[in-house]
Amino acid sequence: MYKLLTHNDLDGVGCGILAKLAFGQEVTIRYNSVASLNREIEFFLENDAKDTFLFITDLSPNEENEKRLNQYHQEYGNIQLIDHHKSALHLDKFDWASVVVEDTAENLTSATSLFYEYLVSMNFLEATDALSEFVELVRQYDTWEWEKNENQKAHSLNSLFYLVSIDDFEESMIDRLSSSSHFDFDEFEKRLLIMEEDKIERYIRRKKREIVQVKVRDHYAGVVYAESYHSEVGNELGKEFDHLDYIVILNMGGKKVSYRTIHDKVDVSQIAGHYGGGGHQKASGSSLTNEAYRNFVVDTFQLDSIQEDAKRNRYNLKKSTFGSLYKNRKEDTFFIYPKKDLWIIEKNKKVIGQSFSTFEEGERFLKRKFEASLVRDDLFVNYLIQEIKKSK
Repeated sequence: MYKLLTHNDLDGVGCGILAKLAFGQEVTIRYNSVASLNREIEFFLENDAKDTFLFITDLSPNEENEKRLNQYHQEYGNIQLIDHHKSALHLDKFDWASVVVEDTAENLTSATSLFYEYLVSMNFLEATDALSEFVELVRQYDTWEWEKNENQKAHSLNSLFYLVSIDDFEESMIDRLSSSSHFDFDEFEKRLLIMEEDKIERYIRRKKREIVQVKVRDHYAGVVYAESYHSEVGNELGKEFDHLDYIVILNMGGKKVSYRTIHDKVDVSQIAGHYGGGGHQKASGSSLTNEAYRNFVVDTFQLDSIQEDAKRNRYNLKKSTFGSLYKNRKEDTFFIYPKKDLWIIEKNKKVIGQSFSTFEEGERFLKRKFEASLVRDDLFVNYLIQEIKKSK
């Protein structure tokens, strides 16, 4: 008999689907949150038959259970952990663990892709085109490569995963992967996914109006409350407010925090690790600890939301050689314009003592220090008219 303890997201359930295809009725699968994994490990060690082979994928145990698993493996064997998170690399020293963040081609891995390779290499599962396509979709979504590759199908697979129950998703995927030569969605799913994309867009628009800005230690973070679509919300808010180092998504009902970044120089797995969590460089999570609650809830609750830049402007444009006008909630005005090889900022019509080599650096400074946003065309034109009148 086999037992699989895995995560309850798309990547973790992808491992469960592969396990059922490989072992059928001989495998028991438990889908876990990060917090519940250690309880399941303890139950296995204390109750399961010693000849049951334990797989752990997409999650890692705490320090106490590392020791217990290692002792169990030395006595009985029958354990294989497969993970791809940087926060689990310390487990790779054990004979029963394999943690691979990047493959030999320097592609980011997922638990599903690593488990697939393992099952095929051990002759538990035969590789097929449909399986390989499914696994790659899961990998690209979990590593966020789907956006860089413009692979909307990977994003749609995750959307479908959250539209149905895990049992229904699992059953549907197993049937499809067992009988189809290639992986695709059926016509009903395609219609459903179109409606879901519209729903996600509306949800994200609402969250753009709710996000607040706060400095926590050395980073500027955007904080928003959301119980759904964390990856989509984090990615879109990160792009909309790219002066922020990372996005904090609070799920108060689940007492969870998700951390997302679009920046290569920011590692949110380290930020999550500060609060006892972990994950990927650009996508991580933690529990809502007392410190996280203080930093992201108490210290931000009274803050006003970030003002969005004006949309559909024709005249007040970013990086314009005529200059760009910004304003904050305190009614301070900021005019950023090029002068020789530098960009200059005037605050309330007085030049500040700092210049910038690029427009982007100047705007980043404005948004981080003063929370200023690009104003509408009418305010910009009125500003220029007043300046012209003064010069006469």
